[in-house]
Amino acid sequence: MTPQTIMAVGGHIGDMDLAAGPILAQNVIDGGRSVLVALTPGERGHPRMPMAEYREQKIAEARAFAEGIGAEVIVFDDISDGFLTADDATAERLADLIREIKPSMLLAHWKNSMHTDHENASVLAERARFLAGLPGWKDETARHGIGRLLFTDNWEDSMGYDADTFVEISEEAHERWTAAISGQAFARGETYGFRYIDFYSAQMISRGCLAGVPYAVGLSTGRTWGMARLG
Repeated sequence: MTPQTIMAVGGHIGDMDLAAGPILAQNVIDGGRSVLVALTPGERGHPRMPMAEYREQKIAEARAFAEGIGAEVIVFDDISDGFLTADDATAERLADLIREIKPSMLLAHWKNSMHTDHENASVLAERARFLAGLPGWKDETARHGIGRLLFTDNWEDSMGYDADTFVEISEEAHERWTAAISGQAFARGETYGFRYIDFYSAQMISRGCLAGVPYAVGLSTGRTWGMARLG
């Protein structure tokens, strides 16, 4: 994979850690810069732990995960889980971040999801990408256009999703991701019991079968034709 600056924008801590984490790990190994952005902490995701306590745990887990794969992490910790809206203020805030980091690739949620935070995060990512490259918006000298916007393969965002682009994941990146994601309680199945790590690990194998490699992560361009390998 060609080293580059990749930003992955998720609705909650953990969303992009799962769906984009292996790609971000691979990018770092290849010499690139990887940045995780969580638009809320995801503090309402534990059925037994008080929200304030789980919020702090989630933020600590996000930092540990990012360190484990060699990435950076930014959390919009003032926006509450379940109340993310696709408003102009949040889009502009994200666009400012894009102009600061200057990614060449943006990874986002697919537009259709069982979770409204994911749907709104998808809208925000697209809107922020537009604003960041818009002539005459704020400081013209900071303007930055992102060459590629791709949508991640998240099990909660599967309606109408079609993976048409595959990124090969090396054994080293796979091991880094596995070790890092194992530090997140929800991924281990300790909240609602879903076997996240097993699901995404199996998905990497199945996508690898389609791409002709041991491990791969699927992405979508949002189009409906063809398949491609992302080098």
